[in-house]
Amino acid sequence: MKSITSRDNAQYKELKQLATSSQARRKAGRTLLDGVHLCEAWLQLRGHPEQCIVSETGLHNPEVASIVAGLEAEHAHCLMLPDALYAALSQVENGVGVMFLVSTPQREIPDALTVNAVLLDNVQDPGNVGSILRSAAAAGIKEVYCSPGTAFCWSPKVLRAAMGAHFVLDIFENVELLPLLESARIATLATSGYAEQKLYEVDLRQPVAWIFGHEGQGVSDALLSAARHKVVIPHLGKVESLNVAACAAVCFFEQVRQNQV
Repeated sequence: MKSITSRDNAQYKELKQLATSSQARRKAGRTLLDGVHLCEAWLQLRGHPEQCIVSETGLHNPEVASIVAGLEAEHAHCLMLPDALYAALSQVENGVGVMFLVSTPQREIPDALTVNAVLLDNVQDPGNVGSILRSAAAAGIKEVYCSPGTAFCWSPKVLRAAMGAHFVLDIFENVELLPLLESARIATLATSGYAEQKLYEVDLRQPVAWIFGHEGQGVSDALLSAARHKVVIPHLGKVESLNVAACAAVCFFEQVRQNQV
């Protein structure tokens, strides 16, 4: 196993950039998966990482040791860092000391929407984006399209919130959403607190492209106008609206419910 002990090492500096800069991650097309759960999910669903990075202390953790042993048995590339150098890369408090370096998938945008999909219009909070990805994956949705203003899906906070959902979704970023809606071959549905039609009144037994917007401003006027349906989720009490991630989960699982009836 290779080891690095100096902060001035060129490879370590590259890892530090990927750990701390979304711009660096976008430019390189690579990211770091931090923690046993994400690493095991990647192994199960995507295969070997470009590199497994472990801390000196992490090697004594049974789960980490098992991951490293499996990778080394198949001649995968592993790197050991002293605890101080590893800690400067990790954004997980009290982590166990393992992360994967992986390439972020680059996909061609389909000509038209034809399967269940999610369109995120300027959703800026990484926790919300990650939660929406997790709910989408759990509901069997395949495609996610993110506008240029949406949080970068392969950032550490989004990855942690999604808990491995990235690895079963086709994620497209920096996408202009309006042309997608205009060419869609399936129903398109935007949520709005001002809509008159209730979510539960829409037939969701066919594929749907769901549109969710900015935490404060909601879906843009242009996308609302292009959507075939505008719906509201009825709720009790004096709360103005649901959090966008909660709203998305309600929508996805209403579609699951209708398809199971």
